[in-house]
Amino acid sequence: MKNTLSGARRWALASFTVLATATALVGTATSASATPTDCTTVNGGNFAESRCTGGTGEHRVVMVQRHFNPAVGLIACEGPWVPVGSVSRTLCANQTVISVSVQTR
Repeated sequence: MKNTLSGARRWALASFTVLATATALVGTATSASATPTDCTTVNGGNFAESRCTGGTGEHRVVMVQRHFNPAVGLIACEGPWVPVGSVSRTLCANQTVISVSVQTR
């Protein structure tokens, strides 16, 4: 009986150690990561742009349009991922613009 209890304690300690290590790593990654700030967008009707001037990381512009044919639905045009200080630009069709937004990572 004593060996089983001892084995259970070792297993519990090992599990706790793994969980504590994983929590520490996740906490470190979250606090170390940063995202772009001070982002603006331009809606040009058939193109969109985003620019972020602060922070670190990358950003891209996303324009969502509604296709003139209701069967098609929405169209998403995504610009390239670019570093802070650069412009992300995407060309779209001449459709009704639903939204223009910035994605960051």
